[in-house]
Amino acid sequence: MRRQVKFVMAGMVAAGLVVASQGLSLRQAMAEPLTTNAAHAYIVDYETGAVLFDKLATERLHPASMSKLMTIYMLFDALKRGDAKLTDTFHVSEKAWSTQGSKMFVEINSAIAIEDLIRGIIIQSGNDACVVVAEGLAGSEEAFADRMNKKAKEIGLTDSNFTNASGLPDPNHLITAKDLATLARRLIEDFPEYYPYFSEHEFVWHGINQGNRNPLLYRKGSGVDGLKTGHTEEAGFGLTASAVRDGRRVIMIVHGLTGMQERADEAGGLLDWAYREYGNFTIATPGTVLGEAEVWMGAEKTVPLTVESDLLVTLPRSEREKIVARAVYQGPLEAPIAKGQEIGRLVIDIPGMPQATAKLVAAKEVGELGFGGRIAAALQHFVFGSN
Repeated sequence: MRRQVKFVMAGMVAAGLVVASQGLSLRQAMAEPLTTNAAHAYIVDYETGAVLFDKLATERLHPASMSKLMTIYMLFDALKRGDAKLTDTFHVSEKAWSTQGSKMFVEINSAIAIEDLIRGIIIQSGNDACVVVAEGLAGSEEAFADRMNKKAKEIGLTDSNFTNASGLPDPNHLITAKDLATLARRLIEDFPEYYPYFSEHEFVWHGINQGNRNPLLYRKGSGVDGLKTGHTEEAGFGLTASAVRDGRRVIMIVHGLTGMQERADEAGGLLDWAYREYGNFTIATPGTVLGEAEVWMGAEKTVPLTVESDLLVTLPRSEREKIVARAVYQGPLEAPIAKGQEIGRLVIDIPGMPQATAKLVAAKEVGELGFGGRIAAALQHFVFGSN
């Protein structure tokens, strides 16, 4: 039989569920719904995966230079596998040299070190550098795009299609804001040794000093350490960004803005909102008894329930005292029960957000009754209808 034990939070503690206080709550988000001039926007908490804001995040868009993140992923992946080294060089073809748009200013028939190409793509947003990398890794930009699409599916990009390495306009070169967030997460998770390139402010190549185009890198207190801007006439101005404040990372995408200043203002405001209105809270820890489950034929009538690992959830600061937790399990449970044995699920109902769940386990061992005890318990059940 499916059983549920419900805990309604009162203050910061309820039935053993402890929430760490993280400052005063603000109600602006509840009183005034968030708006943005961006055509597409998406904000997600890095650690919990909670979506804080979603404006057409699954609608396909033209990513412009934000698609260079996929090119960089391919290059980092080759480095990590040992297929290339930072000191290796790639040849500059006529096609790469003549590629238009934002440029690293590569020289035809020269050989450029991979580390310089990384900076030329991330900092200078060089379309020419992207073609050099594509040809260096796959022989041609067309073959590289095929590899990009294959790898994109492997890493969880569900609705993207790449036709080139740079993001130059093409009607079939498409991605979603949600996929951009997934790509940003994978860059951070998969390549911690290379991710710091995204936070570098400038790069000098052949005497030309170009600054990183990510406006939030220069904003005091933003916590931003990556990733990439994008702009074409068709796509407008966009930014895929990630920030860390007080140990908490947030990923944000904005797209379809009308200018560099609007991009900086909207992106900065959205990040501030995300950190101000939401916090991460540990609401259950291993060993903390959250409730009791009935036991059939056990040396004890109930077994205490706890979680297997810390349960961290993202909550609206103004609503964190209103969450409800339910222990859901099939019961009564039949003895014997081992300590740590999975019993059911802890389900957390959060106002205005998807449910959070965690595995519930037995907090202690419960042995079975002896022969005489089992007979007595069975008689009690059949006579009185109780456990």
